[in-house]
Amino acid sequence: MRTFTMTVDGVAVSSPTTFDVIDPTDETVLASAPECTDEQLDHAVAAARKAFPAWAATPFAERQAALIAMADVVDAHADELHRVVTAEQGKPLAMAAAEVAGLSHWLRATAALTLPETVNEDGADRLSTTRRVPLGVVAAITPWNYPLGQLSFKLGPALLAGNTVVLKPSDLAPLSALRLGALLVEVLPAGVLNVVSGTGDLGARITAHRGVDQISFTGSTRTGRAVMANAAARLTPVTLELGGNDPAIVLPDVDVPAVAEALFWAAFANSGQICLAAKRVYVHADVHAEFRDALVAYAATVRTGDPTEEGVGLGPVSNRRQYEAVLDLLKDSEDNGHTVLTGGSPLGRKGFFVEPTIVDDPPEDARIVQEEQFGPVLPLLVYRDVDDVVARANAGDLGLGASVWSADPAAARAIGDRLDAGTVWINEVMHLSPLVPFAGRKQSGVGAESGLEGLLAFTSPRTTTVKR
Repeated sequence: MRTFTMTVDGVAVSSPTTFDVIDPTDETVLASAPECTDEQLDHAVAAARKAFPAWAATPFAERQAALIAMADVVDAHADELHRVVTAEQGKPLAMAAAEVAGLSHWLRATAALTLPETVNEDGADRLSTTRRVPLGVVAAITPWNYPLGQLSFKLGPALLAGNTVVLKPSDLAPLSALRLGALLVEVLPAGVLNVVSGTGDLGARITAHRGVDQISFTGSTRTGRAVMANAAARLTPVTLELGGNDPAIVLPDVDVPAVAEALFWAAFANSGQICLAAKRVYVHADVHAEFRDALVAYAATVRTGDPTEEGVGLGPVSNRRQYEAVLDLLKDSEDNGHTVLTGGSPLGRKGFFVEPTIVDDPPEDARIVQEEQFGPVLPLLVYRDVDDVVARANAGDLGLGASVWSADPAAARAIGDRLDAGTVWINEVMHLSPLVPFAGRKQSGVGAESGLEGLLAFTSPRTTTVKR
């Protein structure tokens, strides 16, 4: 069994104890990862603090070049990395390959950004300018659904801005990030990027650490609240990308088969384990029956199984904890007599497999509608009135993404402008760009990632005034 190591101050570090990482395809132990001790965490933060002054003073063009070099390393080891992602997370190989390629793309595109300098006043009496300066040591904490993809929003911008980083991947899928940390010592000075792993309270220890100057966290809203509470003790700045219960609204003029296929993948890609996945699909009553039948028919063409096999579109749920949460939601629908159009149960084989499940028109207050499923489960809901569907789509505490589907983009845009979400797509969903800010509203997050706003999140303004 392979044992992975942490990277601290440019050196591979093991630990007195390890924890098992489980393959979600067959529930066997895939590898072991180090359990970071208090002393090792202190060492990682101290290494980042020691490296910060020199890295912050490194010319911006050289930091841009470092991101390009990081992307080159990712590309050179892409085959190894995407196979590790599939093994630990469960997504099909092609999707894992796209995730790794996305990290490389994000690093390259981020390297093209620049930090603004503003001249506030330039007169006879004084010159006043504002520059953006790095914050210091960034704690980056990432989830298990995209173990490398989520690094796209954190590593490149944080390092380009001049910060150093202590990264903690999820204990449920830490291997690819640990391996990446080991590879990047080739191109980054010691201490600039440190990667630690562990279970239990490691995340809490990092977010409460006195040596951390900023926290960038992606995960559940519940955990995000705990991160923010830890940060509040020292007023540590936070960027939080949290949960979503994203509505999709289908107008009656759509090309039903095409939109049904698009929304299948919008809901079920990565077995539904995407914060921006369509998690509630509202279909106009005039096309509900046709859309329902088309969606079920398309679902029957998609194969669920071993993600390393050719032709498999959906792999397992990524871990036992989430698998049991999905089964609990399905049990609730069964207990409440909801109409299950397809799926509704485990696949009947070893591993955390759940059949793609579509539930037809459950009550709006059903758990399957009100809660983020984060699994291969989709409620299909009926509406007749635009005002009603907008109100239903906007209900709840989350506001990450939303989409509207119509043959008339202007009509769809008019509805989209009324939706309380950080990102609204018209006739597509989940399209992100390293040049476009991505943020949540309500309890879906604090701050922004990607684009110039995402880069600025890793800085603070410094104004200098010169008296003439």
